[in-house]
Amino acid sequence: MADNQNENSTPAEAANAPAPVAADAAPVSAAPAPSQENTAEQPSREAGENRRGGPGGGRGRGRGRPPRQAPPKPMTDDGKELTEKVVFINRCATATKGGRRFSFSALMVSGDKEGRVGVGFGKAQEVSECIRKGSDDAKRSLVRMKIVDGTIPHEVQAEHGGGVVLLKPACPGTGIIAGGGVRAVCEAVGITDVLGKSLGSNNHSNVVKATMKALSQLRTREEILASRGKKVKESL
Repeated sequence: MADNQNENSTPAEAANAPAPVAADAAPVSAAPAPSQENTAEQPSREAGENRRGGPGGGRGRGRGRPPRQAPPKPMTDDGKELTEKVVFINRCATATKGGRRFSFSALMVSGDKEGRVGVGFGKAQEVSECIRKGSDDAKRSLVRMKIVDGTIPHEVQAEHGGGVVLLKPACPGTGIIAGGGVRAVCEAVGITDVLGKSLGSNNHSNVVKATMKALSQLRTREEILASRGKKVKESL
């Protein structure tokens, strides 16, 4: 009978007719609305995760710490940047009732790479403190050296204690052919091409001081001609 009614009905009535429901279909239940308690817990939980640095609750990088900044570079009194080099760090141990006590000493070289260089020595119970003291001492003892076109004007040899240092000028592109304390002093003063050789003791302090003495003995062409009472044009 139902089939006959569907056949006799018009297309509009068939479209508006409700769809037949299967007998075995289970009723569809509506999804429960989120409760106010769950919505209130979510922001607080997210805030806690951000504060602790992550969902694990461990110490993360989201603590809001400021980025680390490099320590300020040493400067001269006239505002020029200094180059610091550690030549040697010595450790000394003293035997006491409670055991051994260690102290450190640092040999430092500072220069502005424009003709000024100084040597400093610092002693302290910690390495960082002795380096700071040596740097301050070197900064106070800056000396002007004579450099011509990135090298020395003439060959020179000097000695201090058991240390003997020989320096020779070199053409551009040679570089600093030296090592140890001699190289540290040449780089700090601004020499780019030189031939150096240590002929005496290997003691770092004596080698550095011999290098400083050799550089202080340098004289330019104008100074030598002036000491002889001549001018530059007369010597050519």
